[in-house]
Amino acid sequence: MGKTLEAMRALQVIERQLADVRRQFSSSSAAVAVQQRRVDELRQQFQLLHDEVLAHQKEAGAVELELKSREEDVNKLRQTLNSTKTNKEYAAVLTQLNTLKADNSKLEDKALKLMQEVDQVRTETEEVEDQIAQAEKSLEQIRQTSAEETTRLQAMLDDLQTRRKSAAEAVPSKPLGVFDRIAAIRDGDVMAKIEVVGRKPPYQYICGGCNMSITAEHANALRTRDEIRFCDCCGRILYMEKETSPQKA
Repeated sequence: MGKTLEAMRALQVIERQLADVRRQFSSSSAAVAVQQRRVDELRQQFQLLHDEVLAHQKEAGAVELELKSREEDVNKLRQTLNSTKTNKEYAAVLTQLNTLKADNSKLEDKALKLMQEVDQVRTETEEVEDQIAQAEKSLEQIRQTSAEETTRLQAMLDDLQTRRKSAAEAVPSKPLGVFDRIAAIRDGDVMAKIEVVGRKPPYQYICGGCNMSITAEHANALRTRDEIRFCDCCGRILYMEKETSPQKA
């Protein structure tokens, strides 16, 4: 393997480590974001339940006020019933009184149902409130862990970036530009070894990155020349180990 490819392989080792550290950074931040969304969702759920309690209480209060007014009407009708002078008048007032009492009974049932719903929703609200407290506690723990992890990862990242800069100086500018372009596209996975398969010529050649066949031309060129060649399938930069031994098919 030529000097340029050797330098690029050394750079590849560091590039993969950098990509792994960046993924860990992303994972750590994602964990905080996921838990924060959980807290926000619970808070929203709590607010909806709280508003529902208030709405039921308001409706129940309105029903109670209506019942109070209707009870006054019942008392008035009872007084009127006692002062009626004819059977016809008595029957008419009694019918009106019974109708009003029946309507009041329905309102009482409605008021009772509303208060039961208030109690049920209030219980749900208290449960969600407990979940919020637990979720916020978990969020704080995740944030603390994430902060510690961020400090650790940042130190690793700084060290790797310093090492990468040093390794990149050994790669000529044009090949380095190609390397950087592929690194950005493939998340740091730039190079692939040519795997040789077979007992004897003609050997088969496989890209170690995508496991697809590659032409013998690539392998023969890399045996004798220090040049950049790409896998025709995945686009990784190909290289061959020194004194590669054929593998049994």
